[in-house]
Amino acid sequence: MNRAPTLTTTSRYFPPVELADDDGLLGVGGLLEPEWLIDAYRHGIFPWPVDSTLAWWSPDPRAVLEFDGLKVSRRLARTIRSPRFTVTSNRAFRDVITACAEVPRDDGGTWITPDMLAAYCRMHELGFAHSVEVWRGERLAGGVYGIALGGFFAGESMFFRETDASKVALFHLLRHLTVRGYRLFDLQLLNDHTARLGGSEIRRREYLRRLHAAIDLDVSFGDRLESLPDPSNVPA
Repeated sequence: MNRAPTLTTTSRYFPPVELADDDGLLGVGGLLEPEWLIDAYRHGIFPWPVDSTLAWWSPDPRAVLEFDGLKVSRRLARTIRSPRFTVTSNRAFRDVITACAEVPRDDGGTWITPDMLAAYCRMHELGFAHSVEVWRGERLAGGVYGIALGGFFAGESMFFRETDASKVALFHLLRHLTVRGYRLFDLQLLNDHTARLGGSEIRRREYLRRLHAAIDLDVSFGDRLESLPDPSNVPA
């Protein structure tokens, strides 16, 4: 697996994040190439297209999900403990991100444009982007994907086709990352959905401190999904 390059304080492609506006917008344009994406994530920046324009963001405050912070309802706990779903990792990355792109938004659009999809599939090929898939038999029922650099993971998007399937994927992902030694799970922006999952906000300065501590850790995502839960470690 590829490791994150050693962190430097100055970005090669972006201005200091302190120059972002009140909404977190830092700049527009640029390239969705691996070098740009790795540099962005290393410095607390992420891409989020607006209409057809590529935009780069570093909001303050920043949303994170602590590794023990996922809110697990009794129904979800029963589902996790049941044999209803099978969970895998990196088995169907393109299918997961494609399904995430098809999730309807209020404005009828998607931020996962064809260029974004192609860029993150390339990051997956290079070992920097990963997915967790939830299956009902041979049918893909849900999943989540994101970017991993050192001990940092940015959760990008998730989807479900069956109730709780995306949450099952997220639960397994968090347990896996904990076992592998990850230190920071980035949600980017807090909204009603991420807040219900257990997300919280921290100041950008604190986020960058934690990012810098995590990103140079000698950990990797690994080749298989670890720490699959059993009734003894799933909340009742």
